[in-house]
Amino acid sequence: MSTPSSPKTEGASEELAAVAERYDRRKTRGQAGLYSPLDPSVFMAQQERERALIRWARESGLAPLREKTLLEIGCGSGGNLLTFLQLGFSPANLVGNELLEERCARARERLPAATRVVPGDAASLDLGAERFDVVFQSTVFTSLLDPEFQARLARRMFELAKPGGQVLWYDFTYDNPRNPDVRGVSLERVRALFPEGELHARRLTLAPPLARALCRVHPGLYTIANLVPFLRTHVLCWIRKGAR
Repeated sequence: MSTPSSPKTEGASEELAAVAERYDRRKTRGQAGLYSPLDPSVFMAQQERERALIRWARESGLAPLREKTLLEIGCGSGGNLLTFLQLGFSPANLVGNELLEERCARARERLPAATRVVPGDAASLDLGAERFDVVFQSTVFTSLLDPEFQARLARRMFELAKPGGQVLWYDFTYDNPRNPDVRGVSLERVRALFPEGELHARRLTLAPPLARALCRVHPGLYTIANLVPFLRTHVLCWIRKGAR
């Protein structure tokens, strides 16, 4: 006899299924091309993020990175993990998690064999507790439209961070009126999701529609427009977990 599912479990399953559907719709809408590294606006934003990550590693006291451990929630095809390798993390100290098996397979192709890729629901990861120096997410929470599931995942991320470790967060803060499958996560919401953490934040990334338009004229215009703070749509946050 099967055990009845709790309403909380059913709600989580529904949200996970909805996330998969949202990503499928992006394919049919042809949105994948918006993130091509051959697009100058994408390349400029990537360079800006990399500079911000270097600054984060120094300011947060994490460097040197060789012996530090990092888990990425929603690692996609592994692009961010490749960036962390370039910054100095050891392949064996990186773990990627991804809900969608197609993306898991792509990440396994691209990443070193020593880097583990774990499929499935990040909120239910069986990786123990307080294991990682850094637990990272990039544009995952804006695709989660269920506030309870967001809170559940945030709690799990915080649990997975070591005492004195940190959650690293990169996501956008404004709604996209052209895309009902995403919802901006404000800085106030980030603070509410991690009430026990010490939060530091930096705003970055020129609004992508504006960046695409300007970079068609000249990529250098990205840097000029990005000097205006209110044109930046994303935040990079690091949320430190208290040491014992």
